[in-house]
Amino acid sequence: MLVKGLPSLSCNIDCPIFFSSDRSKNLGQATFPCKPSFMFLNGRRRLEPKMTTGRLRVLDIDDLRTEALCRHILERHRDTITVKKQDFALRKLKVIITAALELSNLKGFQVMSLRDLSSASGVSMGGLYAYFDTKDTLLKMILSEVTDAVQRTLSTPPPEVCGDPEAHLNWLIDAHVRMTEEMLPWFTFSFMEAKNFPRAARQKAIDSEELTERYIADVLNTGIASHVFRRDTSPLLAALIKPLLQDWYVKRAKYQRRAVPIDTYISTVQTLVLSACLEKPDTGVGAVSRSQDTSA
Repeated sequence: MLVKGLPSLSCNIDCPIFFSSDRSKNLGQATFPCKPSFMFLNGRRRLEPKMTTGRLRVLDIDDLRTEALCRHILERHRDTITVKKQDFALRKLKVIITAALELSNLKGFQVMSLRDLSSASGVSMGGLYAYFDTKDTLLKMILSEVTDAVQRTLSTPPPEVCGDPEAHLNWLIDAHVRMTEEMLPWFTFSFMEAKNFPRAARQKAIDSEELTERYIADVLNTGIASHVFRRDTSPLLAALIKPLLQDWYVKRAKYQRRAVPIDTYISTVQTLVLSACLEKPDTGVGAVSRSQDTSA
């Protein structure tokens, strides 16, 4: 059964592989600790319990840091930001955005005033208005950058996974968790504050969430069509994977208390998801009987 209700997103086969820097703390290394080996039974690939491990460095972590995100914002809003010196504008915008995210996560974006932001950032009220005219404009800047970061990251899988739905699905899970790890304040803001956003901004947050779901659904549909994933894979699976990805940053304190490393969380989600869509080995009399019928 195909995953319906979401438009397809094509895979960019010619996408480059990005390598993380030494200071990325391995956030740019994709983990495939649960890639199964397979047996073939009755001509169909089936999941075998034996597991192998592998790593693939695929994320440009530097592009997900606050300075790079602010640079994207400056480029997108070049016509409305009145500060002309780019280096100065970037430094100040980084200070402003960092303060806005910290204040919002402490007291809520709705409660935060521009005067609060001015005090926390050390930027005068006039200085703030050089970057945005209202708090709603600041909100749009942040949410648009979160959506764009999701699109930049998840739309460019490495060529090695594009032809393999299972590897591609594993990569999407890994890349999303590592992306949110690096952009933690941004994603926490988007999720926790969404209920208080104005309607247009709330829709932008919803669009960002659905974008991830579409990438997952597209890979699941490809896997079902190519018989890598089971035909009876639930059409709800893509929607159910998204909360598992969100849990890493939404319930951060829980995983810190339990000392759960990011690699362990990723591999656990990958195993759980694959168990819901990959073929499982048949055992017992039924499997033997079908094998004999096929041989005959």
